[in-house]
Amino acid sequence: MYTVSIATGLETIVVVGASLAGYRAAEALRAEGFDGWLVIIGEEPHLPYDRPPLSKDLLAGKLEPSRVQLRGVQDLEAEWMLGEAATALDLHARCVCTAAGNEISFDGLVIATGSRPRRLAAVDPAHPGIHELRTLDDALALSEELQPGRRVAIVGAGFIGMEVASTAVDLGAHVTMVSLLEPIEVAGALATEEATRRLEANGVELHIGRTVKRVQGNPAHALMLDDGSHVDVEVIVSAVGVTPATEWLVGSGLELDNGILCDERLAVVGAERVVAAGDVARWPNPRCGGAPMRIEHWTNAGEQGRAAARTLLHGAAAEPFASVPFFWSQHFEARMQSAGLPEVADRFEIVEGSPDEGKFAAAGYREGRLVAALSWNAPRALVALRAKLSEPLIPS
Repeated sequence: MYTVSIATGLETIVVVGASLAGYRAAEALRAEGFDGWLVIIGEEPHLPYDRPPLSKDLLAGKLEPSRVQLRGVQDLEAEWMLGEAATALDLHARCVCTAAGNEISFDGLVIATGSRPRRLAAVDPAHPGIHELRTLDDALALSEELQPGRRVAIVGAGFIGMEVASTAVDLGAHVTMVSLLEPIEVAGALATEEATRRLEANGVELHIGRTVKRVQGNPAHALMLDDGSHVDVEVIVSAVGVTPATEWLVGSGLELDNGILCDERLAVVGAERVVAAGDVARWPNPRCGGAPMRIEHWTNAGEQGRAAARTLLHGAAAEPFASVPFFWSQHFEARMQSAGLPEVADRFEIVEGSPDEGKFAAAGYREGRLVAALSWNAPRALVALRAKLSEPLIPS
């Protein structure tokens, strides 16, 4: 009955995390021939769904929640344990403990618990009027608040902050952005310049280089900033980044500094037949110099999920996961795409179009070496540049 299972010694595989990385891992396990018992544990009550629309069409009310569910879920023939968070991992007993008191034994384990929103240091996350945007339920709750004329403050200028700002402006809200960092600073100076231009052109009030000291009112009606100024608000969106969801692994013996340390094949270091994928995985990417890194984006989560499944089944025979980081964002009627390591580029060269046209592509270099590609509304040019990122971006 268990052809692949017997050959590999894996009769029961548990996947912890029911978002994209975990789902793609489960898909790949079945596609690679695993026909044993497959258990998928998810903290949320929902089946796997597409997260990118949460800050865009779903948040804007243009998409029904049922439309974001990923296809093929029922084909996995898996046991789903949804709405049940993992609370501990016992590597000696080879079992996962859950909040409901269940202990699920495994022969092989995929850890794909993703990440959690960082908290504003000076703000109680339970304060009325403060929203985060990570889950489907978060998006539905925030959507009810984004009404025409409302004063919305977004704390954080990363990709989620940019996308929420764009959606809120489209819905007729008055938007203010507060951020210690420059807009999408992680994508490099050219991206920051273009993002800032689009924010200002769409009437977003910017407080860059500032932090929130406290929230005034209950429910909130003002943000008090570190320079003594204040921002009148009715809705606050906290978008100050994420942190790997590894709290349930404390005490397991795994190395948990900024994610779970893995080898180049995504096998978890110090654990037998355990792999990790997605936001939670930190691995030495051969394409990026071999220093352990994490990537927090949808594309990477799916690719790593598949790769981790192959490693679990095939061990050292599996290929190392050597990817060129890729991410994209849709905001203010523009599609921004990036490949490689734009944050390490010391200069960008525009190779097509121009920012004034609202459409351009640029190549990023470090000491004369191509390390990144960046585009706004120029997907074909981005594809061509991305194809040139074939050599290691940073030599080992």
